[in-house]
Amino acid sequence: MNYFRTAGLMAILIVLFALVGSFLGGTNGMLIAFGVAIVMNAGSYWFSDKVVLKMYGAEEIDRADAPELYDAVDRLRQRADLPMPRVAVIPSEQPNAFATGRNPQHAVVAVTEGITQMLDRDELEGVIAHELAHVKNRDILTSSIAATMAAAITLLARFGFFFGGDDEGGGLLGGLLMLILAPVAAFLIQAAISRSREYAADRGGAKICGRPRALAGALKKLEAGAQQVRMNRSDRASDATAHMFIVNPFSGGMKGLRSLFSTHPATEERVRLLEEMA
Repeated sequence: MNYFRTAGLMAILIVLFALVGSFLGGTNGMLIAFGVAIVMNAGSYWFSDKVVLKMYGAEEIDRADAPELYDAVDRLRQRADLPMPRVAVIPSEQPNAFATGRNPQHAVVAVTEGITQMLDRDELEGVIAHELAHVKNRDILTSSIAATMAAAITLLARFGFFFGGDDEGGGLLGGLLMLILAPVAAFLIQAAISRSREYAADRGGAKICGRPRALAGALKKLEAGAQQVRMNRSDRASDATAHMFIVNPFSGGMKGLRSLFSTHPATEERVRLLEEMA
């Protein structure tokens, strides 16, 4: 179901891009905006592993450095039928984890020092399995495509408004509304895609580790931990990469209308679905 939802949301992004293009930029504007967006996001996709690891000061380890962690990743990746990813540790007390890399052959599973101290063995394996599910599902590619389309829509709206788009576009008021609403709509769809991939990774991770309740228990602890121990912000470590983590490292849980702008589903709902699996 999550795969169909992601595909549907991607289709909506494409339709939105076409509508904004026809309204403001015309064919030429669409091509320029899309080309710029590809260039903007291609580097982050191709070098995502190196960039994000450096951003958070993560250090790659081998088995001699942390045998239990390394062996857990190795054991679970075999269950998932994946090549062995690189393993990294982030020097942060906040309990969290993420996976990155453009494909399974270039994947990295990174965990914070805090998560290894907070979770028991089964819970940590549940988190690792969740991240391996992201790798198996090629979610870095999916998020990169979504980011490219959202960036193209934003650029197109700006180009069309400031440089004069299609004469039949609807005038100044229409252009102003499109300038404001189109990027917001694109971001909402991008966030919805991210939430859909988190649900899919929860389900896939639970199947890989075979213990849905362990992952559910880990999510409860991680949500509480993220609110108690905030990750240090910097110009490099910011909300722009928060979607990569298993729980949002900066804002904690979001409820109500704010949840529409969140890249992560409500932890309570994630836990409920995992417990249903169990």
